[in-house]
Amino acid sequence: MNRTFDWEAAREALPLLLEGFRVTLLATVLGTLVAAVLGLAIAVAGRAASRLVTVPVRTVMEFVRSTPLLVQLVGAAAVFTSVEPLTVGIAVLGVHYAAYTSEVYRAGIDGVPKGQWEACRALSMSPRRTWQAVILPQAVRNVLPALGNYAVSMFKETPFLAVITVQEMVFEARKYGADHFAYTEAWTLAGLIFLVASYPTSLLMRKLEKRLGH
Repeated sequence: MNRTFDWEAAREALPLLLEGFRVTLLATVLGTLVAAVLGLAIAVAGRAASRLVTVPVRTVMEFVRSTPLLVQLVGAAAVFTSVEPLTVGIAVLGVHYAAYTSEVYRAGIDGVPKGQWEACRALSMSPRRTWQAVILPQAVRNVLPALGNYAVSMFKETPFLAVITVQEMVFEARKYGADHFAYTEAWTLAGLIFLVASYPTSLLMRKLEKRLGH
């Protein structure tokens, strides 16, 4: 039986969804920070001369890339039962996306002209100084748009956190819909909030990519 959109139910659901959005945004921001820092560390470690470092790192990253995020969330929640679900979710999101951002960083590092490396050696710069002052500033600048796109992707995948009882926006939408039999209103608002938050960010990343490409 068809029913019209209940604006009163939508008005009632909105504060709950915005509270869920706060959790969604927190998970996205912190997950992105973890992915950015860990991905960079993995990319640098992957260039180590010792196979004792590179082989384990590549093995773990291949495992992460080869398994669904949903499986990783459920598995981590089952293992770390004493840890808050939100903390587990942020960690899993960060590690999952670090496996991809590490490849982005690797491409950025490989894109630094060989002459830059040779100039650093000619100036007798230490490896640490070479990375900090010359290589990483150029590499990170070139990959910023790609990192931003991964942040948007992570934002859109935060609904998976609901399976480990994180009360993010989709969790709240589903709960409100079940409690008040107002699924249409709750899900519509959740979709609109996702759209309003992610679409401008995507446009900004495209503009940044074009600007850095010139």
